[in-house]
Amino acid sequence: MSVADVQIWLGLLVLAIWLVLVFARGNFWRCLDRDDLDDPPQPGQWPSVVAVVPARDEASVIATSLGSLLAQDYPGEFHIILVDDQSADGTAEIARACAAGAGRAERLVIVSGAQPPQGWTGKVWAMAQGVRLARETFAPRYILFTDADIAHRPDNLRAVVVRAEAGGYGMVSLMATWRCQSAAEKWMIPAFTYFFQMLYPFRWVSDVRKRDAGAAGNSMLTRADLLEKAGGIESIANALIDDCALGARMKTVGPIWLGLSQRLQSLRPYPRFVDIHKMVSRSAYAQLRFSPVWLAGAVLGLALTFFAPVLLAVSAPGIAGLCGIAAYVLMSVSFAPIQRFYGLPRWRALVLPLIAALYMVYTLDSALQYWRGRGGMWKGRAQAHVAYPAREARKTIETETS
Repeated sequence: MSVADVQIWLGLLVLAIWLVLVFARGNFWRCLDRDDLDDPPQPGQWPSVVAVVPARDEASVIATSLGSLLAQDYPGEFHIILVDDQSADGTAEIARACAAGAGRAERLVIVSGAQPPQGWTGKVWAMAQGVRLARETFAPRYILFTDADIAHRPDNLRAVVVRAEAGGYGMVSLMATWRCQSAAEKWMIPAFTYFFQMLYPFRWVSDVRKRDAGAAGNSMLTRADLLEKAGGIESIANALIDDCALGARMKTVGPIWLGLSQRLQSLRPYPRFVDIHKMVSRSAYAQLRFSPVWLAGAVLGLALTFFAPVLLAVSAPGIAGLCGIAAYVLMSVSFAPIQRFYGLPRWRALVLPLIAALYMVYTLDSALQYWRGRGGMWKGRAQAHVAYPAREARKTIETETS
């Protein structure tokens, strides 16, 4: 087979990849699965909700994020449990003062979190402690898991409960709008959301006929009874990517919904490229199941999907070059809607291959950190090597929090 023949076959392959991605993967790239594009009917009676907020060294953002939860205009019973995950920066004190200052001290309960037992990642253990208290004290219909660096618009809880009740969903999860102020954020954050949508097409996640399941930890409203039926938080005790693991569990017991939201705003700044590097590398290798084979497949997939079209377009003659150009056009068109969602010019979509190259470097570094015993590093905890049977983790929560 000649070089020209190889180029033609490669061109046909990369064009086929992009035809499938654009036209046969749930329209993931169009950003149509959002919480502001429809208006579900309101329930006749507003169910009780408890928000569980794991927080570890969040002094810089907790007043804003907690203040936004305290300010929810929800008509039903609503309480907040903040699990202070052994913070060393006064997170709990700031939270307590925030609630008192807002005149909502009765709405907030602060729990001093214990050290994660063997087999638990830190955030999931904090979530588990909050769930236990929520069930024992409030017995809510819904538990809202939300991160300590997320600001909620006053109507967010009302809107997410409306969607859950109207659709009969066991989980409604929203991906927040991230900060896009620094140069690093403007180049890298829309791509993070785009890649997430590609891995977990939101429309497929919400389709009961599809096996695809995922969630965004920014906001996960779960039916408390269905959470228990799915195995409880302890069923994902050792999950590093806890949101998608919980989404997969919840879809086994009922329909779930996942969408983009501008009612939620991430407060976490990523001023430099190295900050985004740390964020991605913390869990990228976990996404690949800590497998060198999956890592090799991911690198090959990135090369074929994002790099080969450009190389063919600029260097290959005839059919191969035309296929490369067509694939690059489809790639750029598919990346434009998320740029618009973030209020950025659509011409930025043209540089997706360069952005993908950086994400490949971050993924390779994630594997390297894992092999060095520092995988999943988050605020002093290396969590990627956690491995413990779920049935043992279930026993742990019954003993450690009693």
